[in-house]
Amino acid sequence: MAARILIAEDNNTNLELMIYLLTAFGYQPYAARNGRQVLQTATREGPDLIVCDLEMPGVDGYEVARHLKNDPRLRRIPLVAVTAFAMAGAAISSWGRASTATLPSPSTRKCL
Repeated sequence: MAARILIAEDNNTNLELMIYLLTAFGYQPYAARNGRQVLQTATREGPDLIVCDLEMPGVDGYEVARHLKNDPRLRRIPLVAVTAFAMAGAAISSWGRASTATLPSPSTRKCL
């Protein structure tokens, strides 16, 4: 069974690239275009990993991380933050999510 990866990205080009690359590597990607969709899809699908853009309209990636950490059903899901900001990883790590990592945006095949 392929790992299920939830991708949260409001930029269509970046989202399509990540879906293409993850599918090519044999993963099963799910897409969310904003933070609310991330939380709804994570609750419904229980993905193995969430790759989340930090800068999204409405509920941003920081708020998504806070919700995930505080929800006993979702806190076990590793979160990878995608950002153009170098210091974002330190901010998320400070919330106590040991499994959190960061990827640059836009991501490349080598990063994934």
